[in-house]
Amino acid sequence: MGRKTEQEANGSEPNVTALEARHLPGALALSQEMGWPYRLEDWEFASAMGHGLVLERGAEVIGTAMWWTYGQTHACAGMIIVTAAEQGRGYGALLLDSLLQATEGRDVLLSATEEGLALYERRGFMKVGPIVQHQGLFETAVPSDSSDGIRSAMPADLPLIHTFDRQATGLDRVPLVNALAREGRLTLMERAGRIVGYVITRRFGRGYVVGPVAAECGDDAKRLILSQLSTLHGKFVRIDVHARHGLSDWLESLGLTRVSPVTAMVKGRQPVPEGPASMFALASQSFG
Repeated sequence: MGRKTEQEANGSEPNVTALEARHLPGALALSQEMGWPYRLEDWEFASAMGHGLVLERGAEVIGTAMWWTYGQTHACAGMIIVTAAEQGRGYGALLLDSLLQATEGRDVLLSATEEGLALYERRGFMKVGPIVQHQGLFETAVPSDSSDGIRSAMPADLPLIHTFDRQATGLDRVPLVNALAREGRLTLMERAGRIVGYVITRRFGRGYVVGPVAAECGDDAKRLILSQLSTLHGKFVRIDVHARHGLSDWLESLGLTRVSPVTAMVKGRQPVPEGPASMFALASQSFG
């Protein structure tokens, strides 16, 4: 038999258990250690919308993993963290394997940092493409868009927004979109009496996040983004965009610096959009 580690000898091996409200301050401390700008309110929102696991030793939270289910077929995973002092002991793999067991039968999406790529690839995840984070104190003067077609959404618009979001993502995200709309400001774009795009802006981290942004073309996505930036002068702004749509240079020209690229990955089938619309910016790297 192999020699027991000091932790095993002391009976202090960590346990994986379901994330509860009592774990959130510890989870917040983990994300702060990683330099992620989550607030406690962001953890509360994420946990209310999804499911989570924690790795704890006694009362100490040393790791987290979360997922959000979309319809009957897909889940999006995120907030997979292990404290620096415990890394290199297989705890990240333990959390991921527990998450995959809990989501068995679903296709799983996630955004991977460079450090996590090898683990995810060993578990069967495939690369989809880069996601680029842009952020900064927004100080560029942007006039508001006074043209027809962009307006604040009304409660009666939500069913059409849900349809448009499903067409843009190939996913059933009704609970997520409803929750984001309650938390933030939902703006839509119309043309010829139909919705051709929408954006949600909400408080997050150091300031505000602009996303999701769904539209039928890049120019419409830019107009929707500008409609939000015109109200955020002097605020800290974050936008996460799919690199394939080519918005990064434009966002940098507006003063939003390109930082922290990640890789979109999928284990199973990538969802397929149902129409001409695309998702240009994410609600978050965790939610997709």
